[in-house]
Amino acid sequence: MKLVLEAHDAALRDGREPILDVDFIAGHTHGFQAFADDLRRTTWEDILSVSGLPRGQLERVADIYMRARAVIVCYGMGITQHRLGTANVQQTVNLLLLRGNFGKPGAGICPVRGHSNVQGDRTMGVDENPKPELLDQIKKVFGFEPPRTRGHRVVDAVQAMVDGRAKVFIGLGGNFVRAVPDWPAVEAAMRRLKLTVAVSTKLNRGHLVHGQQALILPALARSDIDMQASGRQAVTVEDSMSMVHASGGLVTPPSEHLKSEVAIVCGMAKATLPDCGIDWDFYVADYNRIRDKIEEVFPQLFADFNQRIRHPGGFHLTIPPRQRVWNTATGRANFLVFPGVSEDEAVSDPAMLRLATLRSHDQYNTTIYTLDDRYRGVFGGRMVVFMNEADMRARGIAEGDPVEIESLADDKRRVISGFWAKPHSIAAGSVGAYYPETNPLLPLAYHDVKSGTPAAKSIPVLVRRQAPGLATGE
Repeated sequence: MKLVLEAHDAALRDGREPILDVDFIAGHTHGFQAFADDLRRTTWEDILSVSGLPRGQLERVADIYMRARAVIVCYGMGITQHRLGTANVQQTVNLLLLRGNFGKPGAGICPVRGHSNVQGDRTMGVDENPKPELLDQIKKVFGFEPPRTRGHRVVDAVQAMVDGRAKVFIGLGGNFVRAVPDWPAVEAAMRRLKLTVAVSTKLNRGHLVHGQQALILPALARSDIDMQASGRQAVTVEDSMSMVHASGGLVTPPSEHLKSEVAIVCGMAKATLPDCGIDWDFYVADYNRIRDKIEEVFPQLFADFNQRIRHPGGFHLTIPPRQRVWNTATGRANFLVFPGVSEDEAVSDPAMLRLATLRSHDQYNTTIYTLDDRYRGVFGGRMVVFMNEADMRARGIAEGDPVEIESLADDKRRVISGFWAKPHSIAAGSVGAYYPETNPLLPLAYHDVKSGTPAAKSIPVLVRRQAPGLATGE
């Protein structure tokens, strides 16, 4: 952003065409001047020391950005899994606003999700703090008063288990105990619960870590043919481009006794809420009826829901900035100032490195298909720490040396061992290692201050040679 602004200032001094989209900024944004003043005050010394990148590399990318007529920025967890991950996304938006890269073909911001339903659930209002407008619509459509107290984010839910405030855990899919931070503490808390219920398509470690009473409810996978009373069913998914389409199974289920997630959840509701006035079997019989109710709750966003998902490719959800409509207090896109450039709290230990947890080539979330990682040239194992060669020399670590990693957290000592060091093209001061093997190093309290997303891409750690004879970690 600083390079783009400097190029714009130079162009105006020389009487050339502006680099910034001045018409877009004037007509569609708010707060540009304060943002630009902050950028001008930010020093190159600070930018380069914090980024770990040479200025020439930043200049190359800035030149590509300035020459492009339209730009889409795609981002993933490398942006969001930080203590100030929300601010990272906001600054990415600032960069796009500088050249009007919203509301025109080939432009915008694109979050790359790990699973289509991550995005779709949020669109449906699945949130620990649902908006009053959504709750009002649910009350209107279904005729009951929904709870209005705030629920739990992941870190809040885990903390409630640790504190003993939570008694029951119900999980729809996934391997919760391995996906969350500090899973040794989570496993201990999970075993103290009165009841744990896993609605699952396959077995995983989480089924062995359970409460005093435990249920595993096998469910149809999305690839399985789902037959109900009205016939073959389809669910809907939403991709990273906000396209919604139907998804139906293609293979015969492994057992005639398997139920769909819809049938399982409605069955729970029928057993526990028999007098609520809702005919749960009605919705199990035909998923189109569920979509009809979604349309009633979201009459504008999901108008003609069942008809539109039958179009080839589905349909695109309305995204106001795509039409240059800004649903903000100012009625415009707001430039947001980030004070300084550092997003991590200072650590006094000069040997500190920043650990980013990674996934391998043959991995999907917590599911590991093989021990190979063609991305990084690792085969037959995952207990690897990727290091900058200068950091290895400074610590007397050679390739293949056994190492242990210690988290520099204030609340307790966290150390995992049994790893080996591998030189890698990674910025000095940073190291990488696989998820979920290194999740024990991430404290629950270390998360994005706004969203609650665990800060797994910037964990302060020490890496040192492992003393001979020590037992290896998990």
